[in-house]
Amino acid sequence: MPIRVLTPQEAARIAAGEVIERPASVVKELVENSLDAGARQITVETRQGGITFIRVTDDGYGIEPEELRIAFERHATSKLTSEEELWRIETLGFRGEALPSMAAAADVEMVSRPSGALVAGRVVLKEGVVEHQGSAGAPPGTSTTVQNLFQRQPGRLKFMRSAAAEGGQIANVVTQYALAYPEVRFTLRNDGREQLATPGNDDLRDTAAAVYGVDVAAELLPLHKDAQGSIQPAGLIGSPAVSRANRSYISLFVNRRWIRHRALTFAIGEAYQGMLPAGRHPIAIVEVRLPPDQVDVNVHPAKAEVRFRDERAVFAVVQRAVRRTLSDRVPVPGVEASLTATAPPDFLLRGEGASSPASGVAPTLSFQPQEARTAPQVATAEQAAFVDQLPVLRPVGQLGNTYVIAEGPDGMYMIDQHAAHERILYERFLGQQREGVREVQPLLQPAPVELTARQLSLLESYGEQLTAMGLDIEPFGDGAYVVRAVPPSMTGKDAASAVPELLDLLGREDGPKEEPAHRVAASLACHGSVRAGQSMTDEEQRELLQSLEQCEHPRTCPHGRPTMVHMSSNELAKQFRRR
Repeated sequence: MPIRVLTPQEAARIAAGEVIERPASVVKELVENSLDAGARQITVETRQGGITFIRVTDDGYGIEPEELRIAFERHATSKLTSEEELWRIETLGFRGEALPSMAAAADVEMVSRPSGALVAGRVVLKEGVVEHQGSAGAPPGTSTTVQNLFQRQPGRLKFMRSAAAEGGQIANVVTQYALAYPEVRFTLRNDGREQLATPGNDDLRDTAAAVYGVDVAAELLPLHKDAQGSIQPAGLIGSPAVSRANRSYISLFVNRRWIRHRALTFAIGEAYQGMLPAGRHPIAIVEVRLPPDQVDVNVHPAKAEVRFRDERAVFAVVQRAVRRTLSDRVPVPGVEASLTATAPPDFLLRGEGASSPASGVAPTLSFQPQEARTAPQVATAEQAAFVDQLPVLRPVGQLGNTYVIAEGPDGMYMIDQHAAHERILYERFLGQQREGVREVQPLLQPAPVELTARQLSLLESYGEQLTAMGLDIEPFGDGAYVVRAVPPSMTGKDAASAVPELLDLLGREDGPKEEPAHRVAASLACHGSVRAGQSMTDEEQRELLQSLEQCEHPRTCPHGRPTMVHMSSNELAKQFRRR
């Protein structure tokens, strides 16, 4: 096939496909232009999910009438004056590709009036060519109408989803920029119905209330101002009480630009480690501000991704800020809140083994690391600010061989002994791994175990983490293995049955999907902790509470289930009608 040069129309449509993927792409580019123009009110109107009609109207600076035609030329922009500025972009748009791409993919009309002009300019384009240019009456600002998107590209049009699905994508774009710019009043209408209206009062919580509802907004916590040098995080994050089933409620912004960034999303999710049940994800509105020359925004056709000069530093700042916010602000659940909370997933209840009391040899109740038993731990000021501390608790007794009743400075605490011991062991295992310390209990006689193919696969996947946390297991003939040492939490258990059970726990499909170290630590903690139905002595209860007080995050087990509920002195007095 001979080489030929594409026609200008063909080249424009190919280029348009990189920038304009769907109706939401049109809305995103037009909203960004409005924000760059200093708009304080932006209205987005669509029909049939934007496939047939999109109009974005703002009250920004406007465009001079004689420049309207130029605005639709490829690579025409007012936002760059030199090549050097490309490496310190401070505007949302900068390439000069959005408007010509729209004109190549749809019919476009733009009406714009600068604030000092008496009349507005108007330009109409079809198939990328100016069909009409003149004047019109309009208020200050710009209104851009895009109709019949991809009608001349049927191959592209057939890949569009339903009007409802495309409308949902548009709503997401408008929502994200409303959260990024709370001082701007956003209105979204689809098929004549208003879907979103934000107050534009520069209060992020009020904007979040318009987006997510008042109840959710009330559960949002101001992000800890934990700047590192020129990297400054800001925003709101949800308490664990308002988790969601997917990550789409994590909104990320860099210098007010809405982005997708897997590492930062992971950083936020990891900060909630052990606070949310498996399969649940937080609500977060997080912005990172840093000098423009520290971030490259010119790495994605749709400007949806960025590259940081020091990604590790940004990751650390965001994760630390979220974790400290949660540590400082998330309280012990009260009795009323606990009674109305969503029931934990079935796998947590099954993993606890609450329905059957312990039988045979009781496991050793090992709560504290060796060092903690001999000398109190002295935390630095930075560590102390990071610790989610409990008050000093005094054990009163055990209820149903499942809950430890304790007295605190403000009422009664009921501690789930299994969940609390899980949290203690979990943090102990992770601490040992961080410090490179292994606590092992050698077996007097190595225990042979038979493993299934799936268990062997899990052993290969998690072998490094299991070894680091005290499990020594070696091949021993065809398909057989021998266990030579176990973590102290598994002392007294039959290794031949305990190790396969542990591997099955790691492979549970409905279990948590954390990184390997956390998953192994959580599984070992669940397998080695004291069971519901197991009697504890007064000393063991006291030791459990003391160890829980030393935990970094004592309020939940590694799977996000509460370790305790609290009934305040005031609530107790009300129940007995003393108040």
